[in-house]
Amino acid sequence: MSADPRFGGEELPAVPPELARFVLLPVPYERTTTYRKGTARGPSALLRASTQVELYDEEMRADPMAGGVATLPAVSCDGMPDALADLLQAQVAPHLEAGRIVGTLGGEHSVSLGPIRAAAARHPGLGILQIDAHPDLRDSYEGTRFGHGCVMRRALDDARVARLTQVGLRAVSPEDRDAQRDPRVRPFFAFALAAQARTAWIAKVVETLPELVYVTFDVDGLDPSVVPGTGTPEPGGLFWWDALALLRAVAARRRVVAFDVVELLPEPSSPLSDFAAARLVMKMLAYLSGSGT
Repeated sequence: MSADPRFGGEELPAVPPELARFVLLPVPYERTTTYRKGTARGPSALLRASTQVELYDEEMRADPMAGGVATLPAVSCDGMPDALADLLQAQVAPHLEAGRIVGTLGGEHSVSLGPIRAAAARHPGLGILQIDAHPDLRDSYEGTRFGHGCVMRRALDDARVARLTQVGLRAVSPEDRDAQRDPRVRPFFAFALAAQARTAWIAKVVETLPELVYVTFDVDGLDPSVVPGTGTPEPGGLFWWDALALLRAVAARRRVVAFDVVELLPEPSSPLSDFAAARLVMKMLAYLSGSGT
Protein backbone atom coordinates (compact mmCIF):
# COMPACT_ATOMS: atom_id res chain seq x y z
CA MET A 1 0.00 0.00 0.00
CA SER A 2 1.32 3.42 -0.93
CA ALA A 3 2.06 6.00 1.74
CA ASP A 4 -0.56 8.58 2.58
CA PRO A 5 -0.25 11.89 0.73
CA ARG A 6 0.59 15.13 2.42
CA PHE A 7 -2.39 17.25 3.36
CA GLY A 8 -3.53 18.97 0.18
CA GLY A 9 -1.79 16.52 -2.16
CA GLU A 10 1.63 15.62 -3.44
CA GLU A 11 1.47 18.21 -6.23
CA LEU A 12 2.13 20.88 -3.60
CA PRO A 13 5.75 21.55 -2.69
CA ALA A 14 6.81 19.78 0.48
CA VAL A 15 7.23 22.21 3.37
CA PRO A 16 9.75 21.30 6.10
CA PRO A 17 8.29 21.69 9.59
CA GLU A 18 10.79 24.37 10.57
CA LEU A 19 9.46 26.62 7.77
CA ALA A 20 5.77 25.87 8.32
CA ARG A 21 3.18 27.90 10.18
CA PHE A 22 1.04 24.78 10.65
CA VAL A 23 2.08 21.20 11.26
CA LEU A 24 -0.38 18.33 10.99
CA LEU A 25 0.29 15.18 12.98
CA PRO A 26 -1.62 12.01 11.96
CA VAL A 27 -2.24 9.60 14.83
CA PRO A 28 -3.93 6.40 13.58
CA TYR A 29 -4.63 5.12 17.08
CA GLU A 30 -7.59 3.10 18.30
CA ARG A 31 -7.43 1.14 21.53
CA THR A 32 -10.46 1.98 23.68
CA THR A 33 -13.40 2.44 21.27
CA THR A 34 -16.53 0.70 22.52
CA TYR A 35 -19.08 0.71 19.67
CA ARG A 36 -18.24 0.98 15.98
CA LYS A 37 -14.54 0.54 15.36
CA GLY A 38 -12.31 1.87 12.60
CA THR A 39 -11.10 5.30 13.72
CA ALA A 40 -7.49 4.15 13.28
CA ARG A 41 -8.17 4.51 9.55
CA GLY A 42 -9.38 8.09 10.00
CA PRO A 43 -6.14 10.05 9.48
CA SER A 44 -5.29 8.19 6.28
CA ALA A 45 -8.79 8.71 4.87
CA LEU A 46 -8.72 12.40 5.77
CA LEU A 47 -5.36 12.93 4.08
CA ARG A 48 -6.47 11.13 0.94
CA ALA A 49 -9.67 13.18 0.79
CA SER A 50 -7.68 16.38 1.27
CA THR A 51 -6.15 15.91 -2.16
CA GLN A 52 -9.58 16.76 -3.61
CA VAL A 53 -10.30 19.79 -1.39
CA GLU A 54 -10.01 23.18 -3.06
CA LEU A 55 -7.04 25.02 -1.58
CA TYR A 56 -8.51 28.50 -1.94
CA ASP A 57 -10.99 29.53 0.73
CA GLU A 58 -13.67 31.79 -0.72
CA GLU A 59 -14.97 32.84 2.69
CA MET A 60 -11.62 34.12 3.92
CA ARG A 61 -10.37 35.07 0.44
CA ALA A 62 -7.11 33.32 1.08
CA ASP A 63 -5.07 30.18 0.42
CA PRO A 64 -4.30 28.83 3.89
CA MET A 65 -1.64 26.53 2.43
CA ALA A 66 0.40 29.57 1.41
CA GLY A 67 1.56 30.09 4.98
CA GLY A 68 3.21 26.67 4.99
CA VAL A 69 1.57 23.42 6.08
CA ALA A 70 3.79 20.46 6.92
CA THR A 71 2.37 16.97 7.30
CA LEU A 72 4.43 15.02 9.81
CA PRO A 73 4.95 11.24 9.71
CA ALA A 74 2.14 9.30 11.34
CA VAL A 75 2.67 8.35 14.97
CA SER A 76 2.50 4.65 15.79
CA CYS A 77 1.85 3.43 19.33
CA ASP A 78 0.95 -0.08 20.48
CA GLY A 79 0.57 0.91 24.12
CA MET A 80 -2.35 2.11 26.19
CA PRO A 81 -3.56 5.72 25.90
CA ASP A 82 -1.46 6.95 28.84
CA ALA A 83 1.69 5.88 26.99
CA LEU A 84 0.39 7.53 23.84
CA ALA A 85 -0.22 10.77 25.76
CA ASP A 86 3.40 10.88 26.90
CA LEU A 87 4.62 10.18 23.37
CA LEU A 88 2.47 12.86 21.76
CA GLN A 89 3.23 15.46 24.39
CA ALA A 90 6.93 15.04 23.67
CA GLN A 91 6.38 15.28 19.91
CA VAL A 92 4.06 18.29 19.97
CA ALA A 93 5.92 20.41 22.54
CA PRO A 94 8.88 21.48 20.33
CA HIS A 95 6.55 22.72 17.60
CA LEU A 96 4.54 24.81 20.06
CA GLU A 97 7.74 26.21 21.53
CA ALA A 98 8.77 27.25 18.01
CA GLY A 99 5.49 29.09 17.55
CA ARG A 100 3.86 26.65 15.15
CA ILE A 101 0.20 25.70 15.33
CA VAL A 102 -0.19 21.93 15.64
CA GLY A 103 -3.22 20.07 14.29
CA THR A 104 -3.53 16.47 15.43
CA LEU A 105 -5.51 14.11 13.19
CA GLY A 106 -7.08 11.14 14.99
CA GLY A 107 -7.82 8.35 15.68
CA GLU A 108 -9.96 7.96 18.78
CA HIS A 109 -10.42 10.92 21.10
CA SER A 110 -7.82 9.71 23.59
CA VAL A 111 -5.16 11.05 21.19
CA SER A 112 -6.03 14.60 22.32
CA LEU A 113 -4.54 14.31 25.80
CA GLY A 114 -0.86 14.55 24.88
CA PRO A 115 -1.25 17.61 22.65
CA ILE A 116 -3.46 19.29 25.26
CA ARG A 117 -0.83 18.71 27.94
CA ALA A 118 1.87 20.12 25.66
CA ALA A 119 -0.25 23.21 25.00
CA ALA A 120 -1.05 23.70 28.69
CA ALA A 121 2.61 23.39 29.63
CA ARG A 122 3.52 26.03 27.06
CA HIS A 123 0.52 28.26 27.85
CA PRO A 124 -0.63 28.01 31.50
CA GLY A 125 -4.18 29.29 31.85
CA LEU A 126 -5.16 27.51 28.62
CA GLY A 127 -8.80 27.13 27.65
CA ILE A 128 -10.14 24.09 25.82
CA LEU A 129 -13.02 24.34 23.37
CA GLN A 130 -14.46 20.86 22.94
CA ILE A 131 -17.01 20.24 20.17
CA ASP A 132 -18.48 16.84 20.91
CA ALA A 133 -21.64 14.82 21.45
CA HIS A 134 -20.15 13.44 24.68
CA PRO A 135 -18.52 15.21 27.65
CA ASP A 136 -15.80 12.50 28.02
CA LEU A 137 -15.60 13.31 31.75
CA ARG A 138 -15.79 9.83 33.26
CA ASP A 139 -13.02 9.06 35.71
CA SER A 140 -12.70 5.52 34.37
CA TYR A 141 -14.37 3.65 31.54
CA GLU A 142 -14.02 0.09 30.29
CA GLY A 143 -11.04 -0.56 32.55
CA THR A 144 -8.92 2.52 31.80
CA ARG A 145 -8.71 6.09 33.09
CA PHE A 146 -7.17 7.30 29.82
CA GLY A 147 -9.62 6.13 27.16
CA HIS A 148 -11.81 8.17 24.87
CA GLY A 149 -14.57 8.47 27.48
CA CYS A 150 -12.16 9.96 30.05
CA VAL A 151 -9.96 12.24 27.98
CA MET A 152 -11.42 15.55 29.16
CA ARG A 153 -11.37 14.38 32.80
CA ARG A 154 -7.67 13.69 32.43
CA ALA A 155 -7.15 17.08 30.76
CA LEU A 156 -8.71 18.73 33.81
CA ASP A 157 -6.22 16.92 36.04
CA ASP A 158 -3.72 19.48 34.74
CA ALA A 159 -4.04 22.60 36.88
CA ARG A 160 -2.70 24.68 33.99
CA VAL A 161 -6.01 24.11 32.17
CA ALA A 162 -8.17 27.06 33.22
CA ARG A 163 -11.38 26.34 31.30
CA LEU A 164 -13.17 23.55 29.46
CA THR A 165 -16.05 24.74 27.29
CA GLN A 166 -18.08 21.91 25.78
CA VAL A 167 -20.39 22.53 22.81
CA GLY A 168 -22.98 20.29 21.17
CA LEU A 169 -23.43 17.81 24.04
CA ARG A 170 -26.33 15.40 23.75
CA ALA A 171 -25.19 12.06 25.17
CA VAL A 172 -24.36 12.64 28.85
CA SER A 173 -23.92 10.10 31.65
CA PRO A 174 -24.66 10.84 35.33
CA GLU A 175 -20.91 10.72 36.02
CA ASP A 176 -20.30 13.27 33.27
CA ARG A 177 -22.95 15.57 34.74
CA ASP A 178 -21.40 15.31 38.21
CA ALA A 179 -17.98 16.18 36.78
CA GLN A 180 -19.45 19.24 35.09
CA ARG A 181 -19.89 20.78 38.54
CA ASP A 182 -16.18 21.65 38.34
CA PRO A 183 -16.23 25.46 38.07
CA ARG A 184 -13.80 25.27 35.16
CA VAL A 185 -16.35 23.40 33.02
CA ARG A 186 -19.01 25.21 30.98
CA PRO A 187 -21.33 22.87 29.04
CA PHE A 188 -23.52 23.94 26.12
CA PHE A 189 -26.11 21.26 25.42
CA ALA A 190 -27.39 20.68 21.90
CA PHE A 191 -31.05 20.92 22.87
CA ALA A 192 -30.49 24.40 24.30
CA LEU A 193 -28.47 25.60 21.30
CA ALA A 194 -31.29 24.54 18.98
CA ALA A 195 -33.61 27.02 20.70
CA GLN A 196 -31.27 30.01 20.32
CA ALA A 197 -30.06 32.17 17.47
CA ARG A 198 -26.62 31.14 16.23
CA THR A 199 -25.03 34.52 16.88
CA ALA A 200 -26.34 34.54 20.46
CA TRP A 201 -25.01 31.19 21.57
CA ILE A 202 -21.69 31.63 19.77
CA ALA A 203 -21.12 34.91 21.61
CA LYS A 204 -21.80 33.12 24.90
CA VAL A 205 -19.35 30.34 24.04
CA VAL A 206 -16.57 32.76 23.13
CA GLU A 207 -17.10 34.72 26.34
CA THR A 208 -16.32 31.63 28.41
CA LEU A 209 -12.89 31.14 26.82
CA PRO A 210 -9.60 32.71 27.96
CA GLU A 211 -7.24 34.34 25.50
CA LEU A 212 -5.35 31.15 24.57
CA VAL A 213 -7.38 28.19 23.34
CA TYR A 214 -6.94 24.57 22.28
CA VAL A 215 -9.76 23.33 20.02
CA THR A 216 -10.64 19.63 20.12
CA PHE A 217 -13.21 18.68 17.49
CA ASP A 218 -14.77 15.23 17.78
CA VAL A 219 -16.65 14.84 14.49
CA ASP A 220 -19.59 13.27 16.32
CA GLY A 221 -20.24 16.80 17.57
CA LEU A 222 -21.64 17.37 14.09
CA ASP A 223 -25.04 16.02 13.12
CA PRO A 224 -24.78 12.59 11.45
CA SER A 225 -26.34 14.09 8.33
CA VAL A 226 -23.02 15.93 7.94
CA VAL A 227 -20.61 13.24 9.17
CA PRO A 228 -22.22 9.79 9.47
CA GLY A 229 -18.81 8.14 9.58
CA THR A 230 -18.04 8.14 13.28
CA GLY A 231 -18.22 5.59 16.05
CA THR A 232 -21.36 6.92 17.75
CA PRO A 233 -23.38 9.04 15.29
CA GLU A 234 -25.69 10.77 17.78
CA PRO A 235 -28.65 12.60 16.17
CA GLY A 236 -29.19 16.28 16.84
CA GLY A 237 -25.68 17.66 16.49
CA LEU A 238 -24.30 20.90 15.10
CA PHE A 239 -24.81 21.57 11.43
CA TRP A 240 -21.99 22.56 9.11
CA TRP A 241 -22.41 26.33 9.03
CA ASP A 242 -23.10 26.53 12.77
CA ALA A 243 -19.84 24.74 13.53
CA LEU A 244 -17.88 26.86 11.08
CA ALA A 245 -19.34 30.09 12.44
CA LEU A 246 -18.21 29.03 15.91
CA LEU A 247 -14.69 28.19 14.74
CA ARG A 248 -14.37 31.46 12.84
CA ALA A 249 -15.53 33.49 15.85
CA VAL A 250 -13.08 31.75 18.18
CA ALA A 251 -10.21 32.18 15.72
CA ALA A 252 -11.04 35.88 15.33
CA ARG A 253 -11.48 36.73 19.01
CA ARG A 254 -9.07 34.36 20.71
CA ARG A 255 -5.66 32.86 19.92
CA VAL A 256 -5.89 29.20 18.99
CA VAL A 257 -2.54 27.57 19.74
CA ALA A 258 -3.36 24.01 18.63
CA PHE A 259 -6.27 21.87 17.55
CA ASP A 260 -7.32 18.35 16.70
CA VAL A 261 -9.96 16.60 14.61
CA VAL A 262 -10.76 13.11 15.88
CA GLU A 263 -13.14 10.14 15.70
CA LEU A 264 -13.50 9.97 11.91
CA LEU A 265 -14.52 6.43 10.97
CA PRO A 266 -14.23 5.95 7.20
CA GLU A 267 -17.11 4.12 5.54
CA PRO A 268 -16.31 2.13 2.37
CA SER A 269 -19.74 2.90 0.92
CA SER A 270 -19.28 6.69 0.91
CA PRO A 271 -16.46 9.28 1.06
CA LEU A 272 -18.81 11.90 2.54
CA SER A 273 -17.37 11.82 6.05
CA ASP A 274 -13.75 11.69 4.92
CA PHE A 275 -14.21 14.71 2.67
CA ALA A 276 -16.13 16.65 5.33
CA ALA A 277 -13.34 16.03 7.86
CA ALA A 278 -10.67 17.13 5.38
CA ARG A 279 -12.70 20.23 4.55
CA LEU A 280 -13.07 20.93 8.26
CA VAL A 281 -9.29 20.92 8.69
CA MET A 282 -8.91 23.22 5.68
CA LYS A 283 -11.49 25.62 7.13
CA MET A 284 -9.65 25.64 10.45
CA LEU A 285 -6.40 26.49 8.67
CA ALA A 286 -8.18 29.26 6.77
CA TYR A 287 -9.66 30.82 9.92
CA LEU A 288 -6.33 30.64 11.73
CA SER A 289 -4.60 32.25 8.75
CA GLY A 290 -6.65 35.43 9.28
CA SER A 291 -7.65 37.79 6.47
CA GLY A 292 -11.32 37.45 5.52
CA THR A 293 -14.11 39.62 4.24
